[in-house]
Amino acid sequence: MSVEIERVFRQESGRAVASLVRTFGDIDLAEEAVQEAFVIALQRWPTTGLPPSPAGWIITTAKNRAVDRLRRERSRNDRQQQAVAMLERDDVPDGGPVTDDRLRLVFTCCHPALAPEAQVALTLRLVAGLQTTEIARAFLVPEATMAQRLVRAKKKIKAANIPYRVPSDAELPDRLRPVLSVVYLIFNEGYVATAGDDLVRADVCAEAIRLARLLASLMPDEPEVHGLLALLLLVEARRPARVSAGGSLVRLPDQDRSRWSRPLIDEGQAIVRACLRRDQPGPFQIQAAISAVHADATTAAETAWDQILALYDQLLRFVPSPVVQLNRAVAVAEVSGAAEALAIVDGIDADAYHLLHATRADLLARLGRSAEADAAYERALALTTNSAEQRLLGERRAALSA
Repeated sequence: MSVEIERVFRQESGRAVASLVRTFGDIDLAEEAVQEAFVIALQRWPTTGLPPSPAGWIITTAKNRAVDRLRRERSRNDRQQQAVAMLERDDVPDGGPVTDDRLRLVFTCCHPALAPEAQVALTLRLVAGLQTTEIARAFLVPEATMAQRLVRAKKKIKAANIPYRVPSDAELPDRLRPVLSVVYLIFNEGYVATAGDDLVRADVCAEAIRLARLLASLMPDEPEVHGLLALLLLVEARRPARVSAGGSLVRLPDQDRSRWSRPLIDEGQAIVRACLRRDQPGPFQIQAAISAVHADATTAAETAWDQILALYDQLLRFVPSPVVQLNRAVAVAEVSGAAEALAIVDGIDADAYHLLHATRADLLARLGRSAEADAAYERALALTTNSAEQRLLGERRAALSA
């Protein structure tokens, strides 16, 4: 039962928090009430079983806990008093023309009054239900640093009275970049779960795609919105082939491409072609184009690595990050050889990133430097918390001696 409750938390905590923020206008109150509701669920559900609608049960219980807390307080601000009254009348306004609570919460967290890194981190926490450890890993920073950012961001929202709504058309462009970034990171957490036995959390991937579709309908003239949607669809298309029957990660070159989802590929590639016709390139459109090139190859050997390398060169001008540098190095290895790629990898400053060491190990193995490759695999394993990734790295490390 605890596994089932954890699954419900992963899938529904973001929705529950968003619903309570709409009702009460207080992020801390919403988070704490939802956490209390799940504590009650842990106590009751093993005896009573899962309710017919676990999400509805959590939201209702959390709202009741929040109302109880507000009633116990001796002093309440006017907004909280109004929230209690509205809840009791059961006619809470929907907060604007867009009725999706989580999308409104995304825009609240991505208000320009907050620092960019805080915008993304807070949305991952509240909307995707990620833990502080998981968010810290996504940002490659210590957990304590991330915890401080989250606390400061919530205080800023409360102090500045930042509204809980989707901004007007005139405000949307200034809010777009962090919103797209956070939807992308939500998808990444689902596609490669930070920790646990499962590599993929399909529900998180589905939520990110749902939000991307909502954004595309909200901002049909923004090329980067469509670029993000195309990217998520093309990457999601490969998901059925990413995990072996034994639960290990299957690398892209080794995947059975007949298991890729053709409808998702066709939809994603159609969006990429439409973006190319606009001729307004941006980082998500370029990444989508890279995924489209991969999808064009019926076998790994047919991959047009020269096109992919050219696209990474373009992407690097938009996003000169260690992750992009590392992905470009993988393309360099295919075009110019492992030695040239290794020189690039050795110059990337991301020692806490497990994929850097995994990539370095693979390049060293290809160059016949087995002892150094073994040490690199050991470092990658020490930094990896997902069981499926650990199995793959262990298998590749064992293959060195074979």
